[in-house]
Amino acid sequence: MPLCLITSFASAQSLTTSDSIDIFVKSKMQQRHIPALQVAIVRDGAIVKNTTYGIANLEYNIKATDQTIFSVNSITKAFVGVAIMQLAEENKLKITDPLSRYLDSLPDSWKNITLQQVLTHISGLPDIMNEEEQVMGHGDEQEAMQQVKLLPIEFKPGERFRYNQTGYVLLGQIITKLSGMHFTQFIEERQFKPAGMVLTRFGDSYDVIPNYAGAYTMNRQVGDRFIRNSTPGNSYIQFPLFFRTAAGIQSTATDMANWVIALKARKLLKQSSSIDLLWTPAILNNGKIGGFNMLTNGYALGWPTVTRDEHPAVGPVGGGRSALFVYLKDDLSIIVLTNLMGGNPDQFIDEIAGFYIPDMREVNGFGLPANLKKLRAALLKEGFDKAVTVAARLKKNDPAFQLNENELNKWGYQLFAQKNISAATAIFKLNVSLYPQSANTYDSLAEILEATEQYSEALANYRKVVALEPQNKHAAARIQALSAK
Repeated sequence: MPLCLITSFASAQSLTTSDSIDIFVKSKMQQRHIPALQVAIVRDGAIVKNTTYGIANLEYNIKATDQTIFSVNSITKAFVGVAIMQLAEENKLKITDPLSRYLDSLPDSWKNITLQQVLTHISGLPDIMNEEEQVMGHGDEQEAMQQVKLLPIEFKPGERFRYNQTGYVLLGQIITKLSGMHFTQFIEERQFKPAGMVLTRFGDSYDVIPNYAGAYTMNRQVGDRFIRNSTPGNSYIQFPLFFRTAAGIQSTATDMANWVIALKARKLLKQSSSIDLLWTPAILNNGKIGGFNMLTNGYALGWPTVTRDEHPAVGPVGGGRSALFVYLKDDLSIIVLTNLMGGNPDQFIDEIAGFYIPDMREVNGFGLPANLKKLRAALLKEGFDKAVTVAARLKKNDPAFQLNENELNKWGYQLFAQKNISAATAIFKLNVSLYPQSANTYDSLAEILEATEQYSEALANYRKVVALEPQNKHAAARIQALSAK
């Protein structure tokens, strides 16, 4: 596993929280090749930080400003969730109603699917996106619906989570029918305007949008494969009008922050119970929740959820480029918009939150699995140099106590990034003792020993890697380099 050296700036006591976040964000932009980024942070019903970084347009070297507009992609679905709940508050619908109550000419297998199942991606509907990840119908709604209605349902409603765009097209049709205006106008009138979202609009890459940041990607398609470039290239995305419930809103971090403030202040939804329902993840038929990954592990009414015991959140994400986290118990909301597909700001928003909530800092153990937290607590008392002995005792006292190889490895690299070298080394050595037949454990230990100039020990561990995994080119190359010293 390659060693990632990530400098931690947050401990610099001479810097303000805002300054420290600036340094952190700039380091993430550099690591991830993000051209431009906006961040807005909300506390106590007000924006406490609102900063823009980088270049909006690489071709003409145009600097991004707070007026620069970014696509929020699938965060649009969160607006749709609010729109549906607004109609529910007006008694125009119930989210438990079947689609067939509002839409005609549906296939029989679609008729009993509920609005809630559609909103939460557990409907089993076939997807209106084709194999090339393009919207069916060549931009024509009628043609697209004819094509997708011919496809079989993918699974029994409620059986599992599967991200699906078809349902949001149907929701757009329902909003238009019940509100008496096109769904884009309804969202503009009922959300953009009352929230003071003065720069926000619907659109895509093919519209002329003043101050638009565009979209870049590090991937380039060659035949059927995608190759990662060393520099960003242009990415063009089309959202046909009928598809703009699924993705299509263009906004700024300031506007998005004002939207969150308006929503929490009940300017968009009048009843607190509506917001509670909006942010409650769907329960599958097996009693569990389903979501994208280990972080956004559930899905509510247009809102992915970060369901966890510590600092739970709702976290809409869009196009791998934009994210918005509302921390449900912490009076903290963070919006990060970028113009890089694959910039994935959802992966570091928690770290930004840590500047305001200290126990959310990685250095304080946030995000570690339960058993690693038990180990960490014991090692802080007894010393990381006793890691092997302490782990054995915890296992003896509790047979269910297990330490996962990959989780230990990840923690070791986190400790190294935090410049806690002795602790990192101890964790890598513990991993070797627990998994002596894994080439990767020796490889990680060898890397940290080499990085700390313990060359003879590093060489010995690289040799163990090759003994277990003769085809490991990285270890072989390091053996050759270190043997020449």
